[in-house]
Amino acid sequence: MEPEHHPSGPTPSGPTPSGPAPSGPAPSGASDTLPTGAGKTAGFETATRAPEARVPAALRAEGRWWPWPAAAAAAFIVAQLLLVPPRLGLGWDEVIYVSQVGHHAPATAFSAPRARGVSLLVLPVAALTSSTIALRVYLAVVSGLALFLALLAWRGRRPPAVLALAGLLFWSLWITVFYGPQAMPNLWVAFAALGAVGCFLRAADDPTARRALWGLAGCAAVMALMRPMDAVWAALPMLAAPVLVRRWRRPALFAAVLLGIVAGAAEWVVEAYVRFGGLSERLHLASEFQGGLGPHLAVGDQLRSLAGIGLCRPCQAPWPHPAVYLWWLALPVAAAGGVVLALASRGRRRRADTVLVTACAVTSAVPYLFLIDYAAPRFLLPAYALFALPVADCLVWLALGAARSRWRPVTASLVLLALAGHLAVQYAVLGRAVTRTDASHRNWQRIADGLQRLGVRPPCLVSGPATVPIAYYGGCLSIATTGPNVNITTAGILAAARDHNVAVLVPPGGRPPGYAAAWPSHPLPAPGTLARYRVYIEPRP
Repeated sequence: MEPEHHPSGPTPSGPTPSGPAPSGPAPSGASDTLPTGAGKTAGFETATRAPEARVPAALRAEGRWWPWPAAAAAAFIVAQLLLVPPRLGLGWDEVIYVSQVGHHAPATAFSAPRARGVSLLVLPVAALTSSTIALRVYLAVVSGLALFLALLAWRGRRPPAVLALAGLLFWSLWITVFYGPQAMPNLWVAFAALGAVGCFLRAADDPTARRALWGLAGCAAVMALMRPMDAVWAALPMLAAPVLVRRWRRPALFAAVLLGIVAGAAEWVVEAYVRFGGLSERLHLASEFQGGLGPHLAVGDQLRSLAGIGLCRPCQAPWPHPAVYLWWLALPVAAAGGVVLALASRGRRRRADTVLVTACAVTSAVPYLFLIDYAAPRFLLPAYALFALPVADCLVWLALGAARSRWRPVTASLVLLALAGHLAVQYAVLGRAVTRTDASHRNWQRIADGLQRLGVRPPCLVSGPATVPIAYYGGCLSIATTGPNVNITTAGILAAARDHNVAVLVPPGGRPPGYAAAWPSHPLPAPGTLARYRVYIEPRP
């Protein structure tokens, strides 16, 4: 958690025309694959108990499953490329992650809470080119593939159309589309968490499923590689389940989750000792960097941030229109509906699936709702991805199973109408977020260009407020002698000034540091909030 700038049903479970249903355990794809209720199968069993052949193939868990989730993933890629322009410049945190492996500018200071998973993710592109367009297209394609692989882990546990609906519900959020092509960690934790739960359940059902165990460990490692503490919170139910659930008491399940997290967090732990003096010291610095972890009710902050705010800290933004956050209030209700449907079903596997994925969604959201005093909408992406499955179950039941057959067209139309309204609101917010972000990033580029006209060209150092992106855009290194991003001393600045251009940004009414007091100053060529800043530039001989 760091202050970064800135969603089924069985085949008919009643007696078949040829006789009563078997009393043994349901096979894969049978009565534990769609929500049931009031003796009906999620709306797919008519009042006359139609035979299984009348259930659409896409609403059974068996058979060819991949086209539906693949279509959802492909649509996600297209939505990113169309709605988030690939030319969108890098954001504050993206600069930090990309600069670790790119060649456009020196590596920016890497603070205690951050992990290097995103840097590894962008390495194949950032090491070859500084093109932002290439990076955006790469991340859009890879995020679509990641969504498909996360849904792949649930193959046979949900009908393909329900899996596709879950994927659609997740990426229908403006937050998901906005951060899909960005070099940020939260979305990748979400994909890995969804895949991890699916692999856990497959391995729990089949002790011989070694690939599922490896998939579980791999997904846990990816979560920890991106954000170690998020991995722990999301995995808590998977660590507890082998202890609390008798039929899951297999050491291999617990070990796969634990060892995956350990493997993914290994670099972060080693770096804690190399750079920060130890693990406890790094954890302390990370907590301090975030204002201290403790009891804080951030629910209101999260609601405010849904209006398209990248980082709400301190969160003093006005409340948005209720239409903006109505989906957020409906989310836990719909997820609870999915859980109730699962508990009312005859399939033991279905009940276990739904309860576990919902539990993981809840634990992954806890720190960002109750332990920090600020908000960013991306923080809850793992919870949204995990909640998408029970929500999809609930919507399918509402559309096709909640009413008698003559009312199903009405209920289905109402669900579709609600989804259409949801999409309209989401993409109105997305459009505003993209416009605002693009303008901000263009301002950083203009400031960097202005500094270059004043002689601040690579190799160069830039110090002061908001200099991380400005320095990167100008090919410089952002420096700080105090604060969480400290990476140099005053003596180091003076020594570097012999062969580097050095600039210091000073806010209105502020004074330059002692070493720059005698340097010539100029109005900062900046629009907006930085327009009244001055820049002190070390004179060159």
